[in-house]
Amino acid sequence: MNKWEKLGRILFLSLFGMFSLSTLPLSAASRPTTMAPNAMVVTPHYLATQAALKILEDGGNAAEAAIAAASVISVVYPHMNAIGGDNFWLLYDAKNKQLKALNASGRSGEKVNIEFYKDLGFSKIPSRGYLAANTVPGVISGWWEVYNYSQINMNSNISWATLLQKSINYAENGFSVTPSQEYYTKVNIDKNDNEFRNLGRFDGFNKTFLKPDGSIYESGELFKQKDLAKTLKIIAQKGADGFYKGEVAEKIVTDLKANGGVLTLEDFARHRADWVEAISTDYRGYKAYNFPPNTQGMASLSILNILNNFDLKSMGEGSADYYHVIIEATKQAFADRDKWLTDPTFVKIPVDSLLSKEHGAKLAARIDLQKAAIEVNPLDPKGDTIWIGVVDKDGNAVSLIQSIYHDYGSGIVAKDTGVLLQNRGSFFSLDPNHINHLEPQKRTFHTLNPAMLFKNNHPYLVYGTMGGEGQPQTQAAIVTRIVDFNFSVQEAVEAPRWLHGRTWGASSNDLKIEGRVPQNVIDELLKRGHPVRVLADYTDTMGHAGAILINPTNNIKYGGADPRGDGTAVGY
Repeated sequence: MNKWEKLGRILFLSLFGMFSLSTLPLSAASRPTTMAPNAMVVTPHYLATQAALKILEDGGNAAEAAIAAASVISVVYPHMNAIGGDNFWLLYDAKNKQLKALNASGRSGEKVNIEFYKDLGFSKIPSRGYLAANTVPGVISGWWEVYNYSQINMNSNISWATLLQKSINYAENGFSVTPSQEYYTKVNIDKNDNEFRNLGRFDGFNKTFLKPDGSIYESGELFKQKDLAKTLKIIAQKGADGFYKGEVAEKIVTDLKANGGVLTLEDFARHRADWVEAISTDYRGYKAYNFPPNTQGMASLSILNILNNFDLKSMGEGSADYYHVIIEATKQAFADRDKWLTDPTFVKIPVDSLLSKEHGAKLAARIDLQKAAIEVNPLDPKGDTIWIGVVDKDGNAVSLIQSIYHDYGSGIVAKDTGVLLQNRGSFFSLDPNHINHLEPQKRTFHTLNPAMLFKNNHPYLVYGTMGGEGQPQTQAAIVTRIVDFNFSVQEAVEAPRWLHGRTWGASSNDLKIEGRVPQNVIDELLKRGHPVRVLADYTDTMGHAGAILINPTNNIKYGGADPRGDGTAVGY
């Protein structure tokens, strides 16, 4: 029900004296929270949501539904997602009462090293182009590993090929372009920007995402990806081997090699996704789970760990104090993150110490409630993207992040494959003393981090967002608004957001804040030293968030989808 329908309903009922206007509980959200007794799906694109729901209605589980949604969104949201990217999974197996974490991010190639780029005259890895595509895509390995786990442990009854049917159909026969795709295509063909925004200089990008005359596909127009459909059909037939071994891998490597790229067939063949242990922290009686390094999940948890030391309720949601404390907590958490975060195979990262209550209290003590910190040094710890959420009728739950990093990733579509390759490897440093410096067969620092909040040892809130450094901050906003202020899921997702630091593809370190925040709050934040920049009332600079809350009393699922994106929350 939209606001006009709601208003009409109120007026109608009030005319008949059923109750006064003052007694109706009006939501602060522009959309209603979606409620369903059996299952719930939230994705940032309605076609992906529909694909997952179909799998659930046909008897599939949350893992299978998430694969179907992820495969569709890799086709219909190409500016934010592709099978040439990476993904990370939190999977709750209700039968075995286990929370599983799967790292399906790719490693740098065996020939990728600092000297290679330095010899070419680079002081940093290019953000776009063939040299930015220096890590193996992990997406397909993630789908395949989760599918096989589901087959063994979760009573799966949907075939692998069935899970890819919708994505193949949309690639082959087309789908309607969203305003988001139109916008990000338009901004990425700037011929005056040779480094970052001029993706039209790459033949594969032109052939795939532009019309034959070089114009963009506009919102509502039919968009097809025939080469990608062929690749997906091979994967549907052969599983992960259809991508990492055989003709698809050969075509990708051949195109990379012909254009100065560095990945090899051996890099593709040896790639694997890895099951790892989720990390956690307590938050006001709940257990918050997130993803371990090489992702910034520890920063997301660190913010909550710091906030445990403050009484947010007494500050009031939406007050200057509320924003200030979370922003300052973010700075402290990011200082630790930037000191330590990289591939844990190469560096021992003291995650337990960084997330200890003692460390959280020390970080909290560094926060001045009346003054913004300008520069934050880490303490000694002693020791463009999509999010998909699915909960099924049996209590299985998935929190999934999948990304190609910048919008349109590297800008490279490997010849004759339709595979848009990510540029996540451009995040590596060429400084050998940097914690995240480039080395062969290494996973880079990832901003991606799927999240869950448990209550009494069961999933209570399944949530996440895209948005680079905004991910931990948006996660903190959702959790605090639900736990501390009793917001509905939809209200928590829609409420005004902020971003301290960078978005994907940007280096600005200011405080971006949505225009719905009251002027007196903005004035107070400025007074405390925050470099505030006010954006639109709703902007996807803040990412596309989503959440599913499971009522522990009656098992009703509540879904919230972000109006900043093109998604929906749907249940049955």
